[in-house]
Amino acid sequence: MTRHHMTAGGLFSCSPLAVLTEGTAARPFSSSTWKHRRHPFREDHIAQFKEKYFTQILDHFNYNSLGNGTYAQRYLITDQYWKKDGPIFFYTGNEGDVWDFALNSGFILELAAEQRALVIFAEHRYYGKSLPFGDESFNIPNVGLLTVEQALADYAVMITQLKKELGAGKCPVIVFGGSYGGMLSVYMRIRYPNIVAGALGASAPILSTAGMGDSGQFFRDVTADFENCSPACKDAVQSAFQKLQALAQQEDYARIQSAFSLCKTPSSPKDIHQLNGFLRNAFTLLAMMDYPYKTSFMSDMPAFPVKVACETMLNGTDMLLALRDTVGIVYNSTGEHACYDLYSLYVECADPTGCGLGFNSFAWDYQACTEIELCFESNNVTDMFPPMPFTESMREQYCAKRWAVVPRPGWLKTQYWGDALSTASNIIFSNGDLDPWANGGIRKSLSDSLIAINIPEGAHHLDLRASNAADPDSVKKARQKEAQVIAQWVKTAREKTV
Repeated sequence: MTRHHMTAGGLFSCSPLAVLTEGTAARPFSSSTWKHRRHPFREDHIAQFKEKYFTQILDHFNYNSLGNGTYAQRYLITDQYWKKDGPIFFYTGNEGDVWDFALNSGFILELAAEQRALVIFAEHRYYGKSLPFGDESFNIPNVGLLTVEQALADYAVMITQLKKELGAGKCPVIVFGGSYGGMLSVYMRIRYPNIVAGALGASAPILSTAGMGDSGQFFRDVTADFENCSPACKDAVQSAFQKLQALAQQEDYARIQSAFSLCKTPSSPKDIHQLNGFLRNAFTLLAMMDYPYKTSFMSDMPAFPVKVACETMLNGTDMLLALRDTVGIVYNSTGEHACYDLYSLYVECADPTGCGLGFNSFAWDYQACTEIELCFESNNVTDMFPPMPFTESMREQYCAKRWAVVPRPGWLKTQYWGDALSTASNIIFSNGDLDPWANGGIRKSLSDSLIAINIPEGAHHLDLRASNAADPDSVKKARQKEAQVIAQWVKTAREKTV
């Protein structure tokens, strides 16, 4: 896989040459209406979107359990660019507040302006304000209606009804999504091809989350981001974790508390395990959000945060203090924390890459205990992190205790085909080489209409973000390709309705 490259005479080289890799250059780019914009759309997103609520069915698949019960599903809509026969661009909301995705997916609005599209961002059930049972949504058995299948049915019903209300029955629908949202976009095209004409699944790990992969892949690829920025950086992080492990074995908890500015002194292996998870999670976010400009998506990040992290690690005189300061890029960018409360800033869950905090973290934890398979682990051999296994057995034990459920390995592969996609069509799989999720997705084109776009300098769904002056050429070319393909899908779908 193409990643960063070291250059002669420089310690840090975190910006590789821009080249689109296999799956994207089979034919030259034709002229497209989409143009790279110098200024992002983010500033006026709020003014563009109207926030509304859709009366949604609680249970699409059981006519007896809840009768005709409904809940209020939030969505955002803008017709600012729409001409009445234009397409509908529909974002399949994922594990968070729908505004977070709308404010960080400016490419969709840029493309809508060029292709005269109506834009809708739908919020996923059980996230943000779309809580089917209010504050009791995460009680058992209420949480049981949180499934991929129910979420997809929500989107299918919403699209169908809104098209009727808006007099847009013949308008082709293209779905977009990033990460889990990208998975949902792929699944929408597979499950509801009668409703959706095409899908852009950005950074969609449809293979690894279906249990089709190597449990060491994710943290190995996080490590590679730092190692390819600077081999010395990876060595420094690994050495710091090994020093921490040595102090823990000696039960020198006071030294650990002092070195990492912890609010409470650790007192057990459980606390050290929590500390390791807290530290490892910061590097996961740094790798995922390795954008070439400042962002405030999952956390406030500087431009090129992996490079900044490596500089911090290597400029420190004490490896433990350097490790503390490096994770502070994620956890303490504002300097507001005088000390770190391990159990409030990081919550361990069924997703070793992190569930976040609050109600949204409950929802994702439940999904990781049911359909979404995330048995990733670090080993300190193929990666720079402490050994932290997370096996299927450990997942089962955790999920039974937390949610009274037993995971069903292989269900996503059965339901949504895994890599057996030859009969699918009209899906773009985009991935950035800097993204540790990338190798859990589709990296090679499978047919003329199942198109892989690989972005050497791209982090987690960078292509969905608004244009920025700092964008590498590779993401500009990726967006151009995406615009070209989507325009053709819309044209073909419109011709079929004539």
